[in-house]
Amino acid sequence: MSIRSYQDLEVWQMSMDLAVDCYKSTAKFPKEETYGPTAQIRRASVSVPSNIAEGYGRDQSGSFIQFLRISQGSARELETQLMLAQRVGFLDDDIAVTLLKTCERISKMLRSLIKSIDNSRLQSA
Repeated sequence: MSIRSYQDLEVWQMSMDLAVDCYKSTAKFPKEETYGPTAQIRRASVSVPSNIAEGYGRDQSGSFIQFLRISQGSARELETQLMLAQRVGFLDDDIAVTLLKTCERISKMLRSLIKSIDNSRLQSA
């Protein structure tokens, strides 16, 4: 399959699904946490696919890699926020485990994509 758009990237598709799941999960958080964990989790989850898309839109593979790394950092930030929400009892263990596994898979996919782009750059240089 050829990649014609960032939307063709499996990692972008999966991170979009994760963001939707995070929005749904945080909808059940206490209302007084709207500007705390709810907002943090939502921002971090949206940042993952957003940075993939923004980096893809750049003309240089080096810029794309930079944005993929930012996306990776956002995935790790999201993991931390989800773990905290689980610890304080805002997230059920089953939901937290599922979301955290997805974060880990996305991080691995981002790492692989970065390596692949890096290797292509080295081979064409």
